Amino acid sequence: MSCLNSEQPAEGGEMLPDLAMVYSDEDSLEHVKMFQMSTKTLWLWLLLVFLLLTYYKGTNKSSNSSMLPCGGLLTQHKWERLNLNISRQTHLFLEMKDFFWHKHLSNQTLPYGIKGNELLLLKIISKVQINYVPDNIENLRCRTCVVVGNGFSIKNTSLGSAIDKHHVVIRLNDSPVRGYEEDVGGKTTMRLFYPESATYNPNLQNNPDTLMVLVPFKQEDLHWLKAIVYKEKIVSKGFWKHPPLKWLGDISKIRVLDPHYLHQTADRLLHIPLHSNNRKPVHPTTGILAVFVALNYCDVVHIAGFGYPSSKNQNHRIHYFGYDTIKSMKNSYHDVQHEADALKRLEDLGAIVFLHPHT
Repeated sequence: MSCLNSEQPAEGGEMLPDLAMVYSDEDSLEHVKMFQMSTKTLWLWLLLVFLLLTYYKGTNKSSNSSMLPCGGLLTQHKWERLNLNISRQTHLFLEMKDFFWHKHLSNQTLPYGIKGNELLLLKIISKVQINYVPDNIENLRCRTCVVVGNGFSIKNTSLGSAIDKHHVVIRLNDSPVRGYEEDVGGKTTMRLFYPESATYNPNLQNNPDTLMVLVPFKQEDLHWLKAIVYKEKIVSKGFWKHPPLKWLGDISKIRVLDPHYLHQTADRLLHIPLHSNNRKPVHPTTGILAVFVALNYCDVVHIAGFGYPSSKNQNHRIHYFGYDTIKSMKNSYHDVQHEADALKRLEDLGAIVFLHPHT
């Protein structure tokens, strides 16, 4: 009796299918399915690797980049590394609510507190600060900021376009922008100043939406601001340099920096005595104060135009504008070398990044 095989016709004269062929077709289909799944998995892995490489590249940009990675956790760790024993604070300016919710807003007098000037400040603030910081900046999940110093070191750096890419650009005192855009940019979000460093027409060197942030060092500074806000006669007595007797700026853009920042800059960052028995006190510069403000408010902090030339050359210019020299700083109330050391520590900790080479 012969065995049934693929060559043998079945009943009805039809050929039975070759079992080996059946199994072969099923195996092929399975192989196709497995190949398709493997290909899909491979593409997913390639996509994941691409995204990781893109992220890694973005987080390892050079110090000349206009942006750096940021996030709440990263920023908090960076702040904690400063070891200042104070909390990070993003509330920058004095507000009306400060005066109504606290019995004792400050136990320090100017420039490190407002003790004795509460009523004067209340009159000023009641007239200004309808909007404290624009929502398009305040609501950012990650704020990239640059503090543009007035130092000669920024000259011929061509950093203007990189500076303008930051969300917040902080400038100091009466530093000009027009004619210097190639190096310093043209955008100004905040300008920290005091009466002696003010210009009579801030519209000439600032954007229409620039916040003019007063840093009050003495009671005369607040009287000067009150006279501007209420259109009163400005008295120049009590200033080391005549402030503008007329101010053409937008009053709604005026802000008053919380003295907390100057206090902590002096006490925790620079470790200088708040009240000295010496006739010549030492106070932080507006520049180092702006850096400390940025460290609190911003997630990424870049700086440019900081650092003074060697004091060996007394005729070396110290600003990218004007003709002031090292010699003109002889009677300064600032310890610039001490501040340079503080900036170096911040740089070493990764808290700030210089946008240009420096010494």
